[in-house]
Amino acid sequence: MMRIGRSGLRRGTHVASVSAVAAVAFGLMSPGAANADTFVPLPGGEKVVNAGSVTAKVARNAESALVSPSLAANGAGRVAWVSGDVFAELGGEVPEEGATLTTGYIVGCQADITGLEGGLSADLALDSLGLGGSLSIPISAGEVKFALIKYKTDLQPGVSAIQYRDQQIEVQGCGGYAQARAYTVLEIPGNHYVKSTLYGQPFSIG
Repeated sequence: MMRIGRSGLRRGTHVASVSAVAAVAFGLMSPGAANADTFVPLPGGEKVVNAGSVTAKVARNAESALVSPSLAANGAGRVAWVSGDVFAELGGEVPEEGATLTTGYIVGCQADITGLEGGLSADLALDSLGLGGSLSIPISAGEVKFALIKYKTDLQPGVSAIQYRDQQIEVQGCGGYAQARAYTVLEIPGNHYVKSTLYGQPFSIG
């Protein structure tokens, strides 16, 4: 009968340990473990407005969202990192005080946010996010809130832009499905007052 020495046993144990570690590492790198986040590419859009002596165009492109479960891991939270480019092109006789460009996201919990295309309701809560920051939004079933990302004022004829990358919007307290969609508002004061809203495509955030 062949005898195996202590050194042979040690080598065999070492090989078995390495194999076990490799198997665990392979499991962590498997597709199921790496697909916790969902990348959502979103289409661009534009809207043209003519009011008296003022012409304007609002556009959005390069929009996307990266959706993942909340770090709170309580089943009622989730996070979306949103990115996009927003433009306003003004022409004609813009009033001296200039126009205002505002952009953000509508967030709804078990609510149909596609029905808000008629305009932004003044009684909905507005939570300020701010460029480079993050926002945690407490929201219950049936509620809709606005997450304001950034705005620019005193816009004059020409092209103005708002760009944002990986802005974090965290939804907390929503036990059902949640949705979000971008909104951009161009407001021009004066005799021919203009308030035009460009909406993005709704997307699920879990």
